[in-house]
Formats: sequence, structure tokens, C-alpha cells
Amino acid sequence: MRWLVATVAETIPETRVAVSLRLDVLDWPGHRAGQHVDVKLTAEDGYSAQRSYSVASRPGAEQVELTVVRIDNGEVSPYLTTVIEAGDQLELRGPIGGYFVWEGDDTRPVVLVGGGSGVVPLMAMLRHHAGLDHPAPMRLIYSVRTRSDILYRDELDRLVNQHRSVTMTLTREAPVGWSGHVGRVDRDVLSQLAWPPSEKPRSYVCGPTPFVEAVADALVALGHDPADVRTERFGPTGGG
Repeated sequence: MRWLVATVAETIPETRVAVSLRLDVLDWPGHRAGQHVDVKLTAEDGYSAQRSYSVASRPGAEQVELTVVRIDNGEVSPYLTTVIEAGDQLELRGPIGGYFVWEGDDTRPVVLVGGGSGVVPLMAMLRHHAGLDHPAPMRLIYSVRTRSDILYRDELDRLVNQHRSVTMTLTREAPVGWSGHVGRVDRDVLSQLAWPPSEKPRSYVCGPTPFVEAVADALVALGHDPADVRTERFGPTGGG
């Protein structure tokens, strides 16, 4: 894979620390829902730093969308979330990955479980599902610390229909009037919200390593085939 030139078309604030970047990428080959890219920034003195980010846009979208959460002591995310603006350019390499992807020809029920920014590649799957008007049921279980940390809040509400559902759970703070779940995604939550193993659902779990391991272990303990539980994980900070 070679490095491609990406021009920022739009920056969209998602939360107080997260921004979505819509990019026009010259010679973009197209991607599959769930893949990621490498982003490289190069300073005037030649020093460069790169990080990996999941693609949030659906396959076939006109622009490549990345959602970046700022890590205050990071090398890349502070620039991408507070400095970069429309018209600026960066280098991008990808798409990368072939295991953690959802294809439109899969007709089984799908369970998406995201922790924090782990929802980003799952958003690509939801958007792809909606773009295809796919009849297979898809269910997102989305865990965040507080309501203010929710990414894509309004769009997630719009994506809900008879084929797609979204359940959010807050682990740290539940405001007055909160109608979603409270607490971590554990075996009890999954037994209520995930399809039973007899329906052979495909599960995609993404987030910090401890979250992913706990959810994957719980799904297997509930009887789901480990081969049908696909995971994508990152470290405590998700890079920087």
C-alpha cells in the first residue's frame, strides 16, 4: 500500500474531545465496513508520526470519514481535533484489515458491541446496513462513561428502524431522565440484548482491550461460537 493524499473537506465536532474528519482522498480504492487506515503527519523539520484510525464512513461513500478522540499528551490526535481545518492535507494509507469486517451478503443477525471510540468501525457497519436497506437484524450495544461522551448521538437515533436497534449504557454517570441502561456490558446485559446462540448471530466487539476481552468471554460463556465473535481492540488510550 502506498501513502495517499487526503484533503480535509469538513470537520464535525462530535463531543468535547472528538471530531469527525471528512476527507477527499485522491485514488481511494474503496473500503469494507470495519477496516482502518494509517494517518501520517509530517512536520516542517521532517519529523513524522502516524496513528491508526477506523473508517467510520460506509463503503461507497463519496468521502472517507475518520472520527478522532483527542489524547491530550498525544502527538497526532491533538492536531487532528483542534488545529486541522478544511483545505488542509494529510497522508493516509489503507484500507487495512480483512477480518473485522461486515459484508452485505451476510444474512445472519449481527450484534455490535462498542466501548467508547470502539463504536467507530461499528458505525461504518450500521451505515452500510442502512445504505443497503439490509433485512438482516443488526443491534448495537454501545457503552460510554457519560452521556456527553456519546458519538454520533443524533444519527444513531435516526438509524433505528425495524431492522436496526441501538442500546446505550452509561458506566459512570446517568443524568435525570436517562432511559438507557446503566452499568457495564456484562453477561446479564448480553443475555438480554444479544440473540441466542441458536440463531447463530455474528458478533463484532471493539474497544479498549479489557472491555473487548470481558465482552468476548461473556458471549462465549453464553454459548456463542468463538469463531462468530470477532474482536478489534486498542490500548488504554487508543493511541494518540
